[in-house]
Amino acid sequence: MTIKYTPEHEWLQLDGEVATVGITVHAQDALGDVVFVELPEVGKTFAQGEVAGVVESVKAAADVYMPVNGTVTEVNEDLRADPALANSDPLGKGWFFKITVSDRSQFDALMDETAYTQFSA
Repeated sequence: MTIKYTPEHEWLQLDGEVATVGITVHAQDALGDVVFVELPEVGKTFAQGEVAGVVESVKAAADVYMPVNGTVTEVNEDLRADPALANSDPLGKGWFFKITVSDRSQFDALMDETAYTQFSA
């Protein structure tokens, strides 16, 4: 499974044609304690760059952008019930939603971990 990163601080982990999407450690550090998440509707299709959700913390609110063209297949109900998972395990249990990727070339064009680390430093 390959993980890629966006300039807006989302991560995607691709497994076949399905990608799991969440916010990066850098994003959750900047936000502080997450207190609310708004997740997209299952079955909704988004274009790359469209707002697909919202994350709110004690310090700020931020949009969660669709990292690639795709259709939402699942949302993390555990995260909706316990938004702090975005802080305690942003790359694991704190994932936001899963999508079917409709344009693999968009995924391939995103940053790998080395590039993202340099970008967010």
